[in-house]
Parts: sequence; C-alpha cells; structure tokens
Amino acid sequence: MSLPLPIIAVFAGGRSAERDVSLGSGKASALALARSFPTRLFELNADALPAGLDPQRHVVFSTLHGTFGEDGGMQQLLDAAGVTYAGCDAASSALTMDKTRTKAAAAGRGVRVADACCFMATEKPTAETVVAKLGENVVVKPNNEGSSVGLSVIAGRAALAEKLAAITRGSWLIERRIVGRELSVGVLGGKAMGIVEIRPKSGVYDYTSKYTKGLTEYFAPAPLDGVTTAQVQTAAEAAFAACGCRDYARVDFILPEQGDAFLLEINTLPGMKETSLLPMSARCAGMDFTGLVRELVRPALLRFQSAASAQKS
Repeated sequence: MSLPLPIIAVFAGGRSAERDVSLGSGKASALALARSFPTRLFELNADALPAGLDPQRHVVFSTLHGTFGEDGGMQQLLDAAGVTYAGCDAASSALTMDKTRTKAAAAGRGVRVADACCFMATEKPTAETVVAKLGENVVVKPNNEGSSVGLSVIAGRAALAEKLAAITRGSWLIERRIVGRELSVGVLGGKAMGIVEIRPKSGVYDYTSKYTKGLTEYFAPAPLDGVTTAQVQTAAEAAFAACGCRDYARVDFILPEQGDAFLLEINTLPGMKETSLLPMSARCAGMDFTGLVRELVRPALLRFQSAASAQKS
C-alpha cells in the first residue's frame, strides 16, 4: 500500500532584509504546489519553527531568503526537530551564504572567480590597501546577504574610502569589478537548466534594478553560442557540487568579453515567483512554474516516504 502524501508546508516571511521578497515567493509557490499536493502556507515572524508544524505530517518547502532562513539557521532547526525539507542541507546552506567560502570551494573545482578580499567591519582595510590589490574599480557587498542588498559599484580611491568609512558592522567582500554580461543558471538535481541573461538598464543589477518593474531586461535563453552555453552550465554544475548543494539552487555568473565566466554566487533559496530567475531558467528547459515546484519538492517527498517506510518496518 502506498504511503499517503504529506502536507507541503511552505515557509515565507522571516525577519531578514528580504522579508517582502520571501512573502511574494511563498504565496506564488504555495498556489502552484496546491495544484499537486496538500499545501499550507506558514508566514514566519520569528527565527523559530512555526506552531503547528508536525514532522510526521509536513514536508517543508522554504522560500525564506537571507539571514537565518537561507544561511543554515532554519535548516538546523528543521534537522533538530526531525522535519524533512526540500533544498540544501544546513552545512551547504551556511557555506553558500558566505560568498568568500563559496568562491574558495568553487575555485577548487576549476570554476573561475574574481580576485577579492573579505573583512569584518571592525577590521577594515584602507582604500590604499584595496586599490593596491584590486585596482580602483571594485564591487563592495555584504559577504552574507542576498538580493543584492547593500551592493555598491565603486570607481576611484576617494569613493572607496567613503564607502569603507560608512561600513560599521558585519562581514564584507570587495571584488575586482569584472565588466561583462550577467548570467543566471538554475540547477536541478545537479544538472544545469537554461541560462538567463540579465541586462539592467542602469548597468548595475542592484536591489532597485532587481525589484523595480521595467528597470531590467531578461533574455531566456541567453543569446550565447553553444560552446559558451556548455561552459557556463558545466561551471554551474561544478559550483553546485563543490558546495555540497542538494536538490536545487541558482548559480550566477558574469561573462567578460574574453575567457570563461566568473562565479558571482550560489543562491540556495532563490526567488520563487513565476517571473523569478529560477523559473525563467526552467522554462528554457520546457518546464512551467507548476511543473518546476513539483520537481523541486520531489526529492524531499522521497526522503520523507523513505523515512516513514523505515519506521514502519
């Protein structure tokens, strides 16, 4: 006799800077999942498991973005409570939320990464030190935030000194600026899907460009030749594997005029509205939004059913 389907518990909200983005992802995902499974949407307002979550009845599909939701904090709580969930485990979530560790792991598998330096706000480098290592054209961003929160493109020593002076807390990353085409690739079950090209009208894909309608153009699939397409997809799969990712993720790159693409970051809980980058990547591979969310949760359902069978035997 087949085991009954669990209820898909969609997590949304949270307390990070990306709460509003998460609420949109959660609502869209819950509506799509409800076409295939019993589904319940949980809006979270604290860094804790919600009341009513039952490890015997629920499989979690989280759309929490940013701090705690995406950095392994929530995943650790779910593991401790014995709750099955879709997506990356606690260790890979923590690793990929740290851009410096992500780049180091990916570089070990041959993925190209930009020169960079990482620092705590309490131990800031001088502008002169940064310029000597990386040049005057750099990108400054938090080492462990998503959605381009806090990202600044800096040109010149004076602007860099001003930016450094304004940093008062947290862990930060400064990268040599690579000028090129921004690309995003969804990875499902370790295999890359279609490549999406992102063309912000401002020239910088920051939080405003990302979430303000009409400020960015998207091309899915990206207009790339076959060799470049294969190279970027191979790099996405290598980065996914290097960081121990599970089930799915989105991998972002920048492609200069010459040479291979540079890894920007891995997003383990990417935006999940129908117009988000991961669903765009899936559509390139012939998968609509409803089909995508069904595939995203499928491995977790198998883990849940396997555990339930083991308990009965």
